[in-house]
This record gives sequence, structure tokens and C-alpha cells, in this order.
Amino acid sequence: MNILLDLYLAFLRIGLVNFGGGYAMLPLLERDLAEKRGWVTTDELMDYFAIGQCTPGLIALNVATFIGNKKGGVAGGIIATAGFLTCPIAIILLIASFLSNFAELAVVKNAFAGIRVCVCVLILEAVLKLWKKSVVDRTAFALYLAIFLLMVFSAVLPASVPAFAMVIAAGVFGIFFGKDKV
Repeated sequence: MNILLDLYLAFLRIGLVNFGGGYAMLPLLERDLAEKRGWVTTDELMDYFAIGQCTPGLIALNVATFIGNKKGGVAGGIIATAGFLTCPIAIILLIASFLSNFAELAVVKNAFAGIRVCVCVLILEAVLKLWKKSVVDRTAFALYLAIFLLMVFSAVLPASVPAFAMVIAAGVFGIFFGKDKV
């Protein structure tokens, strides 16, 4: 099958079930794109998530663009992005046109409460997978602990440290203290 059509259809299906954002999508993307299709390795997917977190836009959308670009160049990136966006845009337009009429119904409120719980579980699964792949030794754990404490106490510090600064600092730390020296 044509790679562009394959990219569009794969990301169309992923976009259809994109509940909970990027990290909630990680297990699905790993199964479909790394294990089933072999388009990326799990490590590449983790790298794309890290980059997707640091770039403007939605993480899962950025990942779709990166993978599409890897498989089909610029056209592949555009097609994968379009595939990923097709269903969410259609669904959001449909919901937006009816939500104001139904938002206060108990059944709708209860459905959203249930969906939020499910999304929390999906995000927790993604966090655990990221933890297993990322915090692999004492050095990585020390970096994790330092950033975690900085985030927790950032609210009480005289000036909070922006997330992008921590990401850049962690990258620099990885260059100098990572286990795979160049």
C-alpha cells in the first residue's frame, strides 16, 4: 500500500481514539507503531515524546508529525498530521454543536466523570512505561529526583523555574553525564 495512504489511515484510527492526550496515547502508539508496524522503535517513540513535549502543540500530534516525516518525508508528516486531526476535529464540531444543550444533564456529567477516571489510568500507564525506559540507573534517578523536587518546591521558591529551562538543563546533564558517551 502507498506509504502516504498507510500513514493517513493509521493516524486516522489513532486520532479516533485519542482520549486523554499524548501520554495517555503512549501505550497505543507503542503497540501500533513500534510493535505492530515497526515504523519506530520504542526508544525513538520516547524521544519523539520528549521532543513533542518541548515543542508547541499537542504531544500526540507532534509525534504523528515526526513519525510521518520519518516514514514519508515532509508529505508524510503533513499526511500523518491530517490523519490524526480528521476525527478529533469532526467529533469536536459535532459535540460543540450539541454540548450546550446537554452539558447539564446528569448522565452527561457522569459520563465525563467516568472518562476522566479512565484517562487518569491511561496516563498512569504511560508514566510507568516512561519511568521504566528512562530511570534506568542511579544517575538517571538522581536527575529525576532533582527535577521532581524542583517542580514540587518551585511554587514556594522566590522565582519558579520554567519547564523549558528544566528540559534544557536535563538535556545538558544527559550530554555530560549520560551512560552512552559519544
